[in-house]
Amino acid sequence: MNDSNQGQPERAALPGSRTVGKTDSAERFAVTFILNRRNPDDFTHRLDAVARGDRSARIGHAEFAERYGASDKDIAAVVAFAQRSGMSVVQTAPERRTVIVSGTAAQFRSALGVDFETCAHPGGTYRRRLGTMTMPAELDGIVAAVLGLDSRPQAKPHFRLRDPALAAVSYNPPAVAALYDFPAGTGSGQCIALIELGGGYEPADLQTYFTSLGITTPPVVTAVSVDGATNAPTGSVDGPDGEVMLDIEVAGSIAPGARIAVYFTPNTDAGFLDAITTAIHDTANKPSIISISWGGPESTWEPATMTQFDEAFQSAATLGITVCIASGDNGSSDGVANATEVDFPASSPHALGCGGTTLHANGTAIASETVWNDGAQGGASGGGISTMFALPAYQNGLRAERGTQSEALTMRGVPDVCGDADPETGYNVVVDGTSTQIGGTSAVAPLWAALIARTNAANGTDAGFINTALYAAAPAPCNDITSGTNGAFAATPGWDACTGLGSPKGSAIAALLA
Repeated sequence: MNDSNQGQPERAALPGSRTVGKTDSAERFAVTFILNRRNPDDFTHRLDAVARGDRSARIGHAEFAERYGASDKDIAAVVAFAQRSGMSVVQTAPERRTVIVSGTAAQFRSALGVDFETCAHPGGTYRRRLGTMTMPAELDGIVAAVLGLDSRPQAKPHFRLRDPALAAVSYNPPAVAALYDFPAGTGSGQCIALIELGGGYEPADLQTYFTSLGITTPPVVTAVSVDGATNAPTGSVDGPDGEVMLDIEVAGSIAPGARIAVYFTPNTDAGFLDAITTAIHDTANKPSIISISWGGPESTWEPATMTQFDEAFQSAATLGITVCIASGDNGSSDGVANATEVDFPASSPHALGCGGTTLHANGTAIASETVWNDGAQGGASGGGISTMFALPAYQNGLRAERGTQSEALTMRGVPDVCGDADPETGYNVVVDGTSTQIGGTSAVAPLWAALIARTNAANGTDAGFINTALYAAAPAPCNDITSGTNGAFAATPGWDACTGLGSPKGSAIAALLA
């Protein structure tokens, strides 16, 4: 073995967890090997053109796989390595640059120089990777990252139930779309992909919900299994079912003509990425928009893993797919004590980070809209400055107001846009047979996904990567939010680290992207 560790040293234990003991050597699990991309320089040139708004630089799935997927030679090398190590190959996906390998803890220990221990935490148990991973010499320059050796829960859903003790107003999602002047239409011909790391939906609940809104032809909802996970409702409103149902009901009620493909996957780094790359390269469902409402502070991710997620979103951009991601519900700290953190994967510069507001209406018009921050309740729009990702060109020259100081952005700023997220001005939904009111930036990602579905259908073309166009527009086609804070950062005219460019002016966005 060589000394390359692919940027993946030993992972610290989750806070609040304890070691149970060494992982059983016979325990079997699957691991995802991410291979390097073919023609990386050519891909970079294409991505740069796409990011500048050149739609002619986009590429189809078949050509993408041929030009920028993993090479047959590299896949064969990983397959041979797995077989020599006594492990089995579960799946090869050249377009996803992925080889999934199944083996025992003892086999991975021997092959990659790592060890494992089992840890207990309030949510259950997980397998922790010990030691620095080393790559066999025959795979040097072939494998970019290995995910799944550690099975900790990687992300949390970004939704919040309203506090019944507090006064509240509520909206049906189509009413929010109307307040934001979404273009007419149903998103017909589009497919919205939802990434879900647990829970499930009951078709009867969806039928009840859409019927209650007068939607006579509800969206077709399809469950897609990734890495063995399935549509598995838990029966708990405040569990992952709340996330799944919120996503489907917001996106589906605003764009009922779009198909909804729900990709269920295990809540691990490998499962999360496998679901995203499966959706991006799904030539059966062909999603034109991906909505993600799960994430966690950047400090809880491995840099090599974040790089691979961002590379997946780069692939989505070149294929003309828009990726909308919730920016988190814990303000500028993202739930990390005594820190300012941004949530990943919303901090990827190749995704549309979606923050949150408190929205009040006066009839059919917006009466007021401020940064979502419910103070003592602990919920607030996620946002701030990344410590991982460089400043993207579309954010050059922007500033963030931290406290009383204005500072120039030198790294990626989050979020890009926003929408209603306060649970006290939240969305009426049905979860596990119960009518309830939910907020959180989890609602904002599918809200924007539905907007893009309507926009794509109206314009007859897929919007794809929209960040550059939104930032370049003067003024931005958004309702500028200038009041409130998310903790460390304050709202200001123009872009800010609480609500980005603002909430959508839907018809103006559709016109911009036409």
